[in-house]
Amino acid sequence: MSTPPSAERVWDPFVRVFHWSLVSTVVLNQWVLEEGEGPHRWLGYAAAVLVLLRVVWGFIGPRYARFSDFWPTPTRLRHHLRAWFRGDEMHVPGHNPLGALMMLALMLLVLLLALTGWLQGTDRFWGNEALRDAHESLADGLIGLAGLHAAAALVMGRLERTRLIKAMVTGVKERY
Repeated sequence: MSTPPSAERVWDPFVRVFHWSLVSTVVLNQWVLEEGEGPHRWLGYAAAVLVLLRVVWGFIGPRYARFSDFWPTPTRLRHHLRAWFRGDEMHVPGHNPLGALMMLALMLLVLLLALTGWLQGTDRFWGNEALRDAHESLADGLIGLAGLHAAAALVMGRLERTRLIKAMVTGVKERY
């Protein structure tokens, strides 16, 4: 097996700006802005637009941004998990299959939050308590998964001996 390079340019500027912009919209909407007010709604729509742009980028962006590079197929997941449990080296230049699953789940939650938030402002669903509860549950799920994502980035960075957080700032995955 060949040794991976000690530093590799992986994430392009769009992916990094997308990531930190989405983090910012989630943090602001969860802990800073007033629920249901204009800024909260518009930032939610902005988050949805970010996700939709990232989906497009997943088809037209550079190699490591493309879904084809990291889509979490059952085979990819099985190989990754086997390597993990055996203690084999798990260097993956872009997203590993578990990271890809998390990324897709987070993006789906953001889109569902935007949809349920928008529906609450329509005549048909105005004041609908079940929809409001669903929106709040989705928000709680997003925060929980985002926390798990951050913890996993720290743990996987340690296991893979890669500076994952720094890579999402610089675009370069460094091995140590």
